[in-house]
Amino acid sequence: MKDTILVTRSSMPSLEEFMEEIAPIWESHWLTNMGPEHTKLQEQLQEYLQVEHVDLLTNGHMALELSMQALGLRGEVITTPFTFASTTHAIVRNGLKPVFCDVDPEDFTIDVSKIEDLITERTSAIVPVHVYGNICRIEEIERIAEKYSLKVIYDAAHTFGETYKGRGIGSYGDVSCFSFHATKVFNTIEGGAVCFRDPEFGRKLYNLKNFGIRSQECVEAVGANAKMNEFCAAMGICNLRHIDAEIRKREAVSTHYRERLAGVKGLQLNPVRDDVKCNYGYFPVVFHEEEFGASRDDVFLALKQEGIAARKYFYPITSSFECYRDLYDVDETPVAKYLGDRVLTLPLYADLPPEDADRICDILLRCGSSCG
Repeated sequence: MKDTILVTRSSMPSLEEFMEEIAPIWESHWLTNMGPEHTKLQEQLQEYLQVEHVDLLTNGHMALELSMQALGLRGEVITTPFTFASTTHAIVRNGLKPVFCDVDPEDFTIDVSKIEDLITERTSAIVPVHVYGNICRIEEIERIAEKYSLKVIYDAAHTFGETYKGRGIGSYGDVSCFSFHATKVFNTIEGGAVCFRDPEFGRKLYNLKNFGIRSQECVEAVGANAKMNEFCAAMGICNLRHIDAEIRKREAVSTHYRERLAGVKGLQLNPVRDDVKCNYGYFPVVFHEEEFGASRDDVFLALKQEGIAARKYFYPITSSFECYRDLYDVDETPVAKYLGDRVLTLPLYADLPPEDADRICDILLRCGSSCG
């Protein structure tokens, strides 16, 4: 058995660089509560992401959940089931009803042609998800939101550092939420961020993440605790120094995969758009079994037997979770269901050697030829 290949591996600075960054924390004993590292990362991200305002939170889920609270959403929220659990859970935990819209079969983002039919008098927002670095149809979403006076919260967890038509992806919508989990292109070990334009929204969000405390003697709102600590911020500062180089390395791996797999009958790869600067966060493959000759699950097991950890991502789609059993009909979003049953994300990280990428492709392609 050759060495195990994980589906991803966290990007990290050198130990020496991280130790140098956190040394002042030992001197100050300022470990949390928006200290110097927190402030420094916040300012750097505002510039890097090309956004007006950034607030840092303990994770991407709380970024979503508290943003919905800060916007005062009520009733129904239109979203997609082809996403990570966090998106749907954040809606439900706010006492809102997710209304699931199907997705585009080509880029896996919300199918904008189906949104308007789902809008009712109870609809308060749209929560589209940028998937695998693929950008939603932003102009059409903005048109619909303006027509029906709806808020737009983008789940931008997959799109750190991306631009659309030269503009930072976090600058779109009323709010864009990022995850800085260890598995993401950019990580703070655990962490998240909210990008926004409205200062009043920012005030409400800050209250929600910090118990509503404005000073030692003023607590102006009921809030939770979702602050990023200094150590996580320090990791983010270090990783941000290297992010462009990391993305270039990921691009090289993605390019290698694409050279091996593009044009293979029955394999559907991520689309490439000239107006999007990509971060190469994921390499999904959709297996159309009838044409390829093997199913997604066949390939998953073949890779697993060789110590290669690909991921069925997203599977199952969120509307089919056991915790939502009998609440939703997955057949109402047939494209999302189809993709969820057939997609596999291949291992991808900056330092994945070309020979390992070749090994993965060899196993994958043999599945098709042996079963076809």
